[in-house]
Amino acid sequence: MAATPTSVDQVREGLQSVGYLPGESTALVAYLATRLGKPVLVEGPAGVGKTELAKALARYLDRRLVRLQCYEGLDEAKALYEWNYRKQLLRIQAEAADTGWDRVQDDIFGEEFLLERPLMTAIASPEPVVLLIDEIDKTDQEFEAMLLEVLSDFQISIPELGPVAAKTTPVVLLTSNNSRELTEALKRRCLYLWLDYPSVEQELEIVRLHTPDLSEQVARKLVEVVHMVRELDLKKPPSIAESIDWARALLLLGADDIDERLFRETMSVIVKHRTDLDIVAERVGVRLGPGPASGVGTQAA
Repeated sequence: MAATPTSVDQVREGLQSVGYLPGESTALVAYLATRLGKPVLVEGPAGVGKTELAKALARYLDRRLVRLQCYEGLDEAKALYEWNYRKQLLRIQAEAADTGWDRVQDDIFGEEFLLERPLMTAIASPEPVVLLIDEIDKTDQEFEAMLLEVLSDFQISIPELGPVAAKTTPVVLLTSNNSRELTEALKRRCLYLWLDYPSVEQELEIVRLHTPDLSEQVARKLVEVVHMVRELDLKKPPSIAESIDWARALLLLGADDIDERLFRETMSVIVKHRTDLDIVAERVGVRLGPGPASGVGTQAA
């Protein structure tokens, strides 16, 4: 297991070593999270690397990633724990007929009858983990209130067993696409990090990291085009991951430039709504200039 980092620079270099290029604030907050043991609330538009930050931290710290994917209607049973009712029933049926309820009750409400869900898994793990609570803004305020005990004390109270405290301190990241305002109570318990789309130079560095064989000319033009697309009023602007996907597609096609024809043929890699396709083709495609009459890139047929 990786040792606890001792400096911001060490965290920055560690994240870079696993393929994540953090900004100054990202490296700082990640370092503080590992040293202070406080959860981090990471907000920002969809597709800027919030979830990937948790994955990169898990790889860098050599910890298991435990992920709770949030959705509307998520309840405690799916997030914390639930009782294994079938196993409890079998245990009751195995008791002698004259066994009193008090004795059976003591037997069936033990840890061996618990079904652990992500939060309980992170709390009960004997080895420290990275806990990702992804898209917390999709839940409601009641669910946020339930989380407060976990985020404050790293424990879960089970009525039949009492509080279950964490054996180790997990690194906790909560992500939000900022679709609704989160409660002040939750925010008070967290460090805060805002992630936005990177600059052209930062995104170029990311693309080059993941597609080192793509020519500098194509990589730079790709990033510039993606930034032009993001400036439009779209239902879904392209994410950083989609920039990387497009770079890999162009590399596979052997592209040595991005012209209007090639852009129109491949823009569905970064644009995922039908109405957005028309807007992007009209406002960005025509600015790239016409390409050759046939063929894609320079790869031989």
